[in-house]
Amino acid sequence: MAERRMFAKTIIDSDIFLDLPLTAQALYFHLSMRADDDGFVNNPKKIQRMTGASDDDCKLLIAKKFLIAFESGVIVIKHWKMHNYIQTDRYKPTVYNEEKATLSIDENKMYTQCIQNGYIMDTQDSIGKDSIGKDILTFSNEKVCQSKIDRPDIETLVNAWNSLFEDTAIKPISKISYNSTRYKSLIARIKEYSADDVLKAIDNIRQSDFLKGNNDKGWIITFDWFVKPNNFPKVLEGNYCNSVGMAGAQTKKKSEYNEFMAELATIRERSIDNGD
Repeated sequence: MAERRMFAKTIIDSDIFLDLPLTAQALYFHLSMRADDDGFVNNPKKIQRMTGASDDDCKLLIAKKFLIAFESGVIVIKHWKMHNYIQTDRYKPTVYNEEKATLSIDENKMYTQCIQNGYIMDTQDSIGKDSIGKDILTFSNEKVCQSKIDRPDIETLVNAWNSLFEDTAIKPISKISYNSTRYKSLIARIKEYSADDVLKAIDNIRQSDFLKGNNDKGWIITFDWFVKPNNFPKVLEGNYCNSVGMAGAQTKKKSEYNEFMAELATIRERSIDNGD
């Protein structure tokens, strides 16, 4: 295990870190100095006592997402990969493989913990030094791991989409590969808009007979079509909803026509009464 540790200024100079009590900051530095080459510490309580920090300091570091805690008592420095780069010939892998298997490393080189609320990770390859294997999100009755993003709700969004299948012919999603275009497109829509907007767009599908197959060609919306950058905003803005979609537009035009004819008839009646 390396004897020297480094710290990224982007982390320790951030307002959120500097706003921490000095005891919490000191605890973070001491934990980082004693972590193994993957950022894991197996005796955080001991280090906490050594530095005079309190339980609240440790809880605050976890709450502010500077640390990730495991039920085993082991913790890991979330931004470890941003702080430290260790040459291959000096690198010694952590022995805490079970805990490491629940983590992924996102595009910013931060550890991200898989959501475990009733789901577990299904990985094809084990996590390596700097990257994770080809994880797959599986839905239906199988287990799911939400990693790579620390945002809500891949699971919630997919469940919302799959619920469309209950009363329509729209196909549910069975799985999403992290390297797939489908996954990348969904993440891009969340970043560009929000998870709430994706939910709103899915709800708009319920209100669209056209998207559910009631059109000349019998075409039915698919998830891959839905998350494409040119298609998603149209669904989100309600362009296909019955009230403003094709059927709705025809109804609106008919209503406007009837109003126009009624007004024209009123003008004619007034003209006759005036002797024009």
